[in-house]
Amino acid sequence: MAEERKSYFDCHVFCCVNERQPGHPRSCCSAKGSVALRDYMKKKGKALKVKRLRVNQSGCLDRCELGPTMVIYPGGTWYHYANEADIDEILERHVMGGEIIERLLLEPDQTTLPLQDQE
Repeated sequence: MAEERKSYFDCHVFCCVNERQPGHPRSCCSAKGSVALRDYMKKKGKALKVKRLRVNQSGCLDRCELGPTMVIYPGGTWYHYANEADIDEILERHVMGGEIIERLLLEPDQTTLPLQDQE
């Protein structure tokens, strides 16, 4: 049986910042503000002094219609987010508190967001 190994990071966040041409039918996370929100998450994580956290940019995570999207490891938890308040909640409740945020959670087979989340 393989021995459990300690990861270099306790929490690793991949934020999609993929950019497609304007008017693309699937859109893209970048057009929905993902670059600025990823930058905000990095700065906020450092300001909160979250140890062993890495926030990375990612290419397309193939959930374009739900974007901006991120996936957090360990656990492979997928979230959509739209603003700095969502990022604050993800950092405080999920990253620091270990809690899943149901209102931002993306299910594996999900292809659309509830209408209130698309506004």
